Amino acid sequence: MNQPDLCPACGAPNDCTLADPRTADRACWCYGVSIDPAVLQALPAELRNASCLCPRCAEVEAQLQAAPESIK
Repeated sequence: MNQPDLCPACGAPNDCTLADPRTADRACWCYGVSIDPAVLQALPAELRNASCLCPRCAEVEAQLQAAPESIK
């Protein structure tokens, strides 16, 4: 069963604002980064487009650290 607040790759919290009703009106952190398509293709097909990866599995931690506070 898909849990939208958990990373489909590792099961850790994915910090998705859209998955949390309290923050669903805010843009998710993933909107402000560029995720390598190869990272997404490495997921099994049934896990793609089901929920956000966590920043570690999306391999975007460096991008988030460099991003303005408004999109974190």
